Amino acid sequence: MASLYSLCCVLFLALAIVALYVSPAVSTSRRGFERRNEVEVGFRVMLKHVDSGKNLTKWERIQRGIKRGQRRLQRLSVMFSTAISSSSVVKAPVAAGNGEFLMYLSIGTPPKSYSAVMDTGSDLIWTQCKPCSQCFKQSTPIFDPKLSSTFSKLSCSSHLCAALPEPTCGDGCKYVYSYGDYSSTQGVMATETFTFGKVSVPNIGFGCGEENDGEGFSQGAGLVGLGRGPLSLVSQLKEPKFSYCLTPFDETQKSTLLMGSIASVNRTLGAIKTTPLIHNPLQPSFYYLSLQGITVGGTRLPFNESTFAFQNDGSGGLIIDSGTTITYLEESVFNVLSKRFIKQMKLPADNSGSTGLELCFILPSDTSEVKVPKLIFHFDGADLDLPGENYVIADSKMGLICLAMGRSNGISILGNIQQQNMLVLHDLKKKTLSFVQTQCHKL
Repeated sequence: MASLYSLCCVLFLALAIVALYVSPAVSTSRRGFERRNEVEVGFRVMLKHVDSGKNLTKWERIQRGIKRGQRRLQRLSVMFSTAISSSSVVKAPVAAGNGEFLMYLSIGTPPKSYSAVMDTGSDLIWTQCKPCSQCFKQSTPIFDPKLSSTFSKLSCSSHLCAALPEPTCGDGCKYVYSYGDYSSTQGVMATETFTFGKVSVPNIGFGCGEENDGEGFSQGAGLVGLGRGPLSLVSQLKEPKFSYCLTPFDETQKSTLLMGSIASVNRTLGAIKTTPLIHNPLQPSFYYLSLQGITVGGTRLPFNESTFAFQNDGSGGLIIDSGTTITYLEESVFNVLSKRFIKQMKLPADNSGSTGLELCFILPSDTSEVKVPKLIFHFDGADLDLPGENYVIADSKMGLICLAMGRSNGISILGNIQQQNMLVLHDLKKKTLSFVQTQCHKL
């Protein structure tokens, strides 16, 4: 009898150990889920540029990215004008939308595979769903919630329903989410199991879109919002942080997104620079940074620090954004920066406008190397000393070298070319952004 008891104890201990090692790194709190969906998990997702695999030259890819970035900039301008004219400016139902990178995931039980646009400029996670009264074409079958055992509609009293800009109640919590070019998605809010690689995350709140309209969505089956609002994927994780590392624009290697508990910056990669994330109460989803100065060559540009502060109406400021290709600076600062570059480059300007970039120079035919002035962005507590390939684009066949920046009015954006080969960590709990230069294809 004693030996049987001992055997049972050994078996119980062994099973406990097996359970400890076999269980996925996911835990949920029922009490926490009633307030918000707190899922403790970390996972890695490979990112694919939306133009990857297409038979495009380097400049064709850049020009396509610039055109998308200009449309995104126009969307943001519409956002601000809508927010200013709205009687409830904090919840103006307009988001940036779209992006430059696709992430791969699976939805439901059993899991069905989809690609979706990663968007750091909006919050809502959504995909097209059956029955679909108006849907755009996508490469994969439209998600059918009737075929998933883990699909559940959100009630109107849920935390995520209350976070919507304009929720309505019917058969569950209904949403309408608009983007700055008047494209939109609407449907019902639900929870579902999302799978990223080998990691399954239960009870993710998302929009099941039954009416979806607009350009650009057809790159994927929907969007994954990574903004600062409660609806975003990062905000629904217990450790609300993520980092990405974007490979250079003209390379074929995929980029990397790290979510939740495994998102971090490693000191062994190099010097870590950290700056506060600034909160704009009228545009709370964006990742605003405090840009205090810019150095070109050895000269700091003469502009007031308040130039990049947001205004009382919510406009202005500078955001870091993965969905915009080049950097856009307030027009007055861009003009000063351009003059400084022209003076220090000592090359003839190209005025053909053939590249879509505002400042280009003609490369000399008798040299393979051109010295470019150093460029440093001075953020609050962190100086971002950019390598040359992160702000100038050269093409010997075209005989041109261009500044990968443009001018804007109303908002400035730090684009993804300036972020390439950097591990960029967004920590929503600490309200900080950290970056360290590294070779992203080696992560």
